[in-house]
Amino acid sequence: MKIVTVIGARPQIIKAAALSRAIREHYSDRIQEVIVHTGQHYDDNMSQVFFDELGIPHPDYNLHVGSATHGVQTAKMIEGIEQILMDEKPDFIVLYGDTNSTLAGAVAASKIHVPVVHIEAGLRSFNKSMPEEINRIVCDHCSTLLFTPTRAGLDNLVREGFPIDNVGPYHIDNPKLYHCGDIMYDNSLHFSGIAEQKSDVLKRLGLEGKPYVLATLHRDSNTDQPERLNAILDAFTALSKEITLVLPMHPRTRKQASGFQADNIIVTAPVSFLEMIQLEKHAQLILTDSGGVQKESYFFQKPCVILRPETEWVEIVETGAATLADADTNKILTASKCYLQQPPVDFPAVFGDGHAAEFMLEKMCSVIFP
Repeated sequence: MKIVTVIGARPQIIKAAALSRAIREHYSDRIQEVIVHTGQHYDDNMSQVFFDELGIPHPDYNLHVGSATHGVQTAKMIEGIEQILMDEKPDFIVLYGDTNSTLAGAVAASKIHVPVVHIEAGLRSFNKSMPEEINRIVCDHCSTLLFTPTRAGLDNLVREGFPIDNVGPYHIDNPKLYHCGDIMYDNSLHFSGIAEQKSDVLKRLGLEGKPYVLATLHRDSNTDQPERLNAILDAFTALSKEITLVLPMHPRTRKQASGFQADNIIVTAPVSFLEMIQLEKHAQLILTDSGGVQKESYFFQKPCVILRPETEWVEIVETGAATLADADTNKILTASKCYLQQPPVDFPAVFGDGHAAEFMLEKMCSVIFP
């Protein structure tokens, strides 16, 4: 079986590590993987370091699309992916999440009848002003195999009209749904011990044995609206008067918050995945607008304040391990202080068993080799 894996943004590169690792360890005699990097994240700190650090095979193709408007960026990706699919003739194209790379892969493949596998299917914020919401909905409705990490994701797909009991042969008009667990949980378990041995980020930032809060901020809905950005940064500054705050700063945030600093805030460049794991594991609290970091906070049993009005990962809010605070300074501070004083202790296993990648590959193989 041949699959084309499309990645473009930092989270997709990390997720692809789990699938590539499972192919290498368990399916090397049955599956050939061709990796396409769209170049959506083109900064080495945001991309190349992850291939090197996580042992991901280097891409067979790089489209080098770089930064552009949504339309221009997506159009370039569609053109490049379409040609690769025609040349490679894969059994499946594998797409992750909800970026423009995901959308482009879904459109390109479905138009020329290459079956789409969507990993992280069924996630919904129910906010179509987010580009990611459009991307994930379109991809789901172009897919043949839909792997959803949570029960809520499966329920979303069923509500949208996907039959839950389809039988093969599967195709775009007869798709198959799977509730499989979260591939990022696979990675977090695998790389947790490696991070302890290989990363010196705590020592480098002077955080060893020191309590701190970890914060990330990157969504354009927060960074590109001055009122929202300032409200969040005000909360960071106020919180830093009580506890050290570590802020790995995304390039977009750095551009919009040029000159931001405070006495007890450690602003650093984007960190590698292993460094991020270390920072998450040892933090007292995590504040973020990243979907991936929300989950990782849960994996490592850390409370999370979500800097958005909604989340796709409703389970972590329902358990009480996370709170939606949006860009409201007072809500962010109130939730943060509450979690610091009384952190949650209950983290039910809602993201699977850490073997999602193997489950997905087995199901793909069963379609090609019934």
